[in-house]
Amino acid sequence: MAQTDRDALVMLAQRRAEQPCGVETTLSVIEGRWKPRILFQLLEGTKRFSELKRRLPGVTQRMLTLHVRELERDGLVHREVYREVPPKVEYSLTEMGRSLEPLLRFMSDWGHGNRARLVSAINRAAAIEPVDLAAD
Repeated sequence: MAQTDRDALVMLAQRRAEQPCGVETTLSVIEGRWKPRILFQLLEGTKRFSELKRRLPGVTQRMLTLHVRELERDGLVHREVYREVPPKVEYSLTEMGRSLEPLLRFMSDWGHGNRARLVSAINRAAAIEPVDLAAD
């Protein structure tokens, strides 16, 4: 590992250690469009990279690779490499990753339960005419 990579990881660990809020710490680990969805897919069990990509429509190979590596770096995902041809790699949740299950399931339930109200709120906001502050 290059010294600059090691320095970046040390700085990341220091920033995480200094975060005063548990919510901030959690979000710093699972933030992003794909990480919660990757973790949610892995709740069902071990998946190969191609299976994750298939289950996450719209994710690019680059973004999936980046996010899985970050989740592995943070200790949430385990990467198992099988020495065979063609190479086989599988991903699964670690114990710490599995500990996010109640949060991920709650987020899923909340999203399903509130989707219609969220859409209604946005539609109401879109129907409100903007206030012209320059008219005074």
